[in-house]
Amino acid sequence: MADEIKELIEKIQEEGIQAAEDKAREIENQSKLKAEEIVKKAKAEAEKLIAEAKDEIAKMQESSKSLLKQAGRDLILSLRKEINTMLEKLIVSGVRQPLNPEEMAKILTALIKNYSAKEDVIIRLNKEDLGNIEKGFLDALKAETKKGITLRPSDDIQAGFTISYDGGKSYYDFTDKSLAEYIGSYLKPKLNELLK
Repeated sequence: MADEIKELIEKIQEEGIQAAEDKAREIENQSKLKAEEIVKKAKAEAEKLIAEAKDEIAKMQESSKSLLKQAGRDLILSLRKEINTMLEKLIVSGVRQPLNPEEMAKILTALIKNYSAKEDVIIRLNKEDLGNIEKGFLDALKAETKKGITLRPSDDIQAGFTISYDGGKSYYDFTDKSLAEYIGSYLKPKLNELLK
């Protein structure tokens, strides 16, 4: 009987050990499954975060490219504006130099001599040029053209003159501003083509 009890105890121990080992394997398998699930979720989350980061980087790069393009366009527009301003200054400066009193007297003589006006010719100039033309050229101009000439000062004119053949109702504009505008209207489109 003692042998039977001993066998029974051994059998119970073996069954207990077997049950414990089975339980341990089951816990181990469940742990592995949970670990695999956790790793799978972690990988999925990591892939999602990586995809989001890549999207964000792509958006930032696209935004940076757009900002650079805009900055480039702004720079070009600013440069064009600056170059056009410089061109205007150069043209005005270049137009003013030949519009000295001697040259204006020659131009005025040609303009008045070749035009048959019934009324006095009215010429508007800045005060300094008016004084120089009156002193040195007005009498010769009247004698050569044989017409009545009236000189009037104008604060609006820095160089050049306006001339009216109909008593001031209309006039031709030969001021530095008007001539510079005319020359600029020809040169600016060519300059803009060069800047493209």
